[in-house]
Amino acid sequence: MTAGQVHESTRLESVVAAYIGSRKNRRRKKPRQLAADKGYSVERLRDWLKDRGIRPVIPHKDNEKARHDPKVKFDKEAYCRRAVVEQCVGWLKECRRVGTRFEKLAVHFHGMLQLAMIRRYLKLLFSDRA
Repeated sequence: MTAGQVHESTRLESVVAAYIGSRKNRRRKKPRQLAADKGYSVERLRDWLKDRGIRPVIPHKDNEKARHDPKVKFDKEAYCRRAVVEQCVGWLKECRRVGTRFEKLAVHFHGMLQLAMIRRYLKLLFSDRA
């Protein structure tokens, strides 16, 4: 977790490196591709992912040269599959305490995220028994 004013793209490398190098689960494999929004469209991040054998599925910004280059292909199908993650984030933001980030300490905010997910799982588990 980072402060609210820190952009997520600054932490992409450390998060992906931690995921790939996790010692808890040796069966974990590196992802073949990584989908992100235009905020992550930085050449440095694209090169970093390619160096690790991960294909970036990131749309180019409107002002980038590569956007107008016919040689650069963009996988729209793979990009659309990231909607599941976006829907989960949207659902989390409906939880008022998480969406407005009442908790100032990261450890407390992480606890609220866990409670929100537990609530979601219980709702899905018992929705047919109400």
